[in-house]
Amino acid sequence: MANETLKSAKKNKNDEFYTQLCDIEKELSHYKEHFYGKTVLCNCDDPRVSNFFRFFALKFKEWGLKRLITTCYKNQDVDLFSQNDCEKAVWLDYYGNPNDNTSTDFSTVEVKELKGDGDFRSKECIELLKQADIVVTNPPVSLFREYVAQLVEYDKKFIIVGHQNAITYKEIFKLIKNNKLWLGYGFKGGAAHFISSYEDIATASNHKEGMIRVSGVNWFTNLDIPKHHENLILYKNFTEEEYPKYENYDAINVDKTSDIPQDYNGIIGVPITFLDKYNPEQFEIVALGIVGSCDFTCEKRMEILDKNGMPTGKYTINAKGTLYRKHLETDTKPAAFRDYETGELYQSIYARILIKKK
Repeated sequence: MANETLKSAKKNKNDEFYTQLCDIEKELSHYKEHFYGKTVLCNCDDPRVSNFFRFFALKFKEWGLKRLITTCYKNQDVDLFSQNDCEKAVWLDYYGNPNDNTSTDFSTVEVKELKGDGDFRSKECIELLKQADIVVTNPPVSLFREYVAQLVEYDKKFIIVGHQNAITYKEIFKLIKNNKLWLGYGFKGGAAHFISSYEDIATASNHKEGMIRVSGVNWFTNLDIPKHHENLILYKNFTEEEYPKYENYDAINVDKTSDIPQDYNGIIGVPITFLDKYNPEQFEIVALGIVGSCDFTCEKRMEILDKNGMPTGKYTINAKGTLYRKHLETDTKPAAFRDYETGELYQSIYARILIKKK
């Protein structure tokens, strides 16, 4: 249900999900060597409430930072959920505290007004981007494509928060395929709590007051980290029974990354969560298993079945443009499609990345 809230935020352009300091510290601890002598930009962050600013301000001397710049879209009120009508975009240029580098009181740090609205695409914010070496922030969900495109255009290093669904965006997937973007160390269990005004509907054990739990979130980066070079240990052997082929593409299906067979040299369809273990020295990414990314070998007209496997009277081509396989007697889920001509039943496959061992 938290993912429904995320979709709502994207649709309504209400993207105020604030990252916890503990999550920032846990991830960024793996990148310390990259920051010495660097200018850091957090361009979706009000410095007086942003935990990204707080983290880098606290680490400024220890990590040997050169400069810290933060910019924020409109509202500079300290209250995260303020409805203040007098909104102003602000920015901060921080060079450390020469008097006391151990101080955790940043209330006296001068915050300046921007001429515009603080949009990261505005001319004055782009000028600040040009001065940065590394960008670190949690960008708006609804603008993730544009945000990453800008970082690439200006050849910036970055560590940013995003949802795993972004992996399937053709612009983002192309960067991953070309080894220009990869996943960081991530959030525990692939989920995180964000400070948000949305109502949290997580179970009692996962509920945190004033926060919302969102599953499927990741850190995206183009900074080199050891994780990106670690081989995935493979131990299973291929059998036709355990690894059925797709009907519309010459590849076998694997439901869990850990089940990738060690002795299969053809193309393999894996869940998008595979990217958390992806090492470009071990595997080659071939394509994304959707129409427009891979060339399907056939195009069958199929009737769409409901969640109980019953006819709906609605039809599609190639399982709505995704990979599919024959429905097996051992499948616990009902069939999702039926061949219009032959009556053959098929099982739908959630988003897959097509890979091949090197």
